[in-house]
Amino acid sequence: MTAWVNDVKLTPLTISFDRSSRVLTLDAEEVYALAPYAKTLGVVFDEISAVSVRATLAHDHSLSTVGGGLHGGALMGLADVCAAVCAALNGPTGAAPATVESSTYFLRPAHTDVVATAVPLRVGRNTVVEVDVHDAGGELCARVTQVVTTVRPRAGSQP
Repeated sequence: MTAWVNDVKLTPLTISFDRSSRVLTLDAEEVYALAPYAKTLGVVFDEISAVSVRATLAHDHSLSTVGGGLHGGALMGLADVCAAVCAALNGPTGAAPATVESSTYFLRPAHTDVVATAVPLRVGRNTVVEVDVHDAGGELCARVTQVVTTVRPRAGSQP
């Protein structure tokens, strides 16, 4: 089935269901295939589950800003990827995540690798996900709250 949304061809999200644990699963390679930006940014997934998505972003000079800290856009990109994966795992099978609102609080500069942890606060048609981004010392650098909807692809052909 080929589906299109706003002239963009959608690839169905493949999420497997482990009947013994009753948990939806998705692995990092599937995320990179569906959202290449995650791999381009350098996101490395440490944990992927409906309960929590945790990923690391290595500090790299190419992602830094004045003063050597990671650029806010890199931190927001990391958080957005984690929130989208979390929402997808909590949404209907085959639906694609789409961020509809994002609020970011930058609390301190990140001069080291960072770890983002996304947890669902409310699961529904629009899932609310909170993402905390910590530096290597465990200090909270950013907190992001996102509303992520899931879009079911409609059958059709390219316009």
